[in-house]
Amino acid sequence: MTATTDGSTGAATPRAASATGTNHSAPAAAAPLDAATRAIQRSTDFLLAGQDAQGWWKGDLETNVTMDAEDLLLRQFLGIQDESTTRAAGLFIRGQQRDDGTWATFFGGPGELSATIEAYVALRLAGDAPDEPHMATASAWIREQGGIASARVFTRIWLALFGWWKWDDLPELPPELIYFPKWFPLNIYDFGCWARQTIVPLTIVSAKRPVRPAPFPLDELHTDARVPNPAKPLAPVASWDGVFQRLDKALHLYHKLAPRGVRKAAMNSAARWIIERQENDGCWGGIQPPAVYSIIALHLLGYDLDHPVLKTGLESLDRFAVWREDGARMIEACQSPVWDTCLATIALADAGVPADHPQLVKAADWMLGEQIVRPGDWSVRRPGLTPGGWAFEFHNDNYPDIDDTAEVVLALRRVAHPDKPRMENAIERGVRWNLGMQSKNGAWAAFDVDNTSAFPNRLPFCDFGEVID
Repeated sequence: MTATTDGSTGAATPRAASATGTNHSAPAAAAPLDAATRAIQRSTDFLLAGQDAQGWWKGDLETNVTMDAEDLLLRQFLGIQDESTTRAAGLFIRGQQRDDGTWATFFGGPGELSATIEAYVALRLAGDAPDEPHMATASAWIREQGGIASARVFTRIWLALFGWWKWDDLPELPPELIYFPKWFPLNIYDFGCWARQTIVPLTIVSAKRPVRPAPFPLDELHTDARVPNPAKPLAPVASWDGVFQRLDKALHLYHKLAPRGVRKAAMNSAARWIIERQENDGCWGGIQPPAVYSIIALHLLGYDLDHPVLKTGLESLDRFAVWREDGARMIEACQSPVWDTCLATIALADAGVPADHPQLVKAADWMLGEQIVRPGDWSVRRPGLTPGGWAFEFHNDNYPDIDDTAEVVLALRRVAHPDKPRMENAIERGVRWNLGMQSKNGAWAAFDVDNTSAFPNRLPFCDFGEVID
């Protein structure tokens, strides 16, 4: 933007000619404007050409190779691995390895221990030998960082499923947690929704402590193969870390003494909670982590792989797979059609596409159909609030979010929809829902209200980052 002669701002405007009548700056000012105009047109054409026939846009959501590694570990655990999937996953994981033999958790990031361990184990499942150069480099780096013992809890849980780590050396997470009332510290609604959906099935896995035969040893990933599970010293008893570490020791004792009837009832209650939150397409929350742990938990409780709950759950995970031209297979952590569609709509409208353009109207139609009009977990803290939000994914009616809802409202306001009352009603409902989701401190989170307890983050189990919203 440049200032015009009257002081207003607007599109680039050539400066007034000099006294000689020569305008030397006009070509220089016009060149960037022309380039920007061409870029906008090309981008507009690209977006319009990429819209799905139903009206949505979606790009591939890349995260990191833990998604792909855990997919292979899940298939190994369930006994459903197949050669083509394993080969394609191995091709993708191998292609993401950094020059130093490690794998990162974000694009351009440094090597990360847990991601590197999971990727290494996945490549062992894919047939890569430990003495191959890329594998030997990775395992040497893992040992330098402390080996498996220094990995995050979630990684060690995956290894415990095959006896590569001892369940006794993992933090305890009892299924009786499902009975904690909503006002009690560390009840499941004190956790952010993504953590809540993962922790509930993991309470079943933690109680069952399954071990399937390991297809190979992993001695090369321990700093000392003779003592693979070194004990860590406790923090001072007067510290919060010390309190929660000792609570974990008490829970380990309870694991041995828990009344069978109580434990069985708690696991069944957790299973009902899980099943009630399965989406219509079989997924859980539209994201990968709750899905894999829910499938494992229900399978451990006796659900056959042909049971509709597990069958549709596995099918939903297959829809997260992106097959690339080179034959590699990447797993999306989740899918982003609502977010991509509302941003594409805003971009096209702001670029000058007419508000009543058929493709913008089609996008608005699709977004209107995605509005969530039934209660979800958010209503535990806001029971009287009328639903009206939007989620990030294709199917996630339990967990609409504040930022998607805000962006969809901004997008819908840019479209001249033929059914104006329908549009205005949806916008008003979305705005009222967002206003109702404001927390007591004046801020908005993503999914929940007042999800601010400091206790969940202090659990030894939660060593992977924030678990509150």
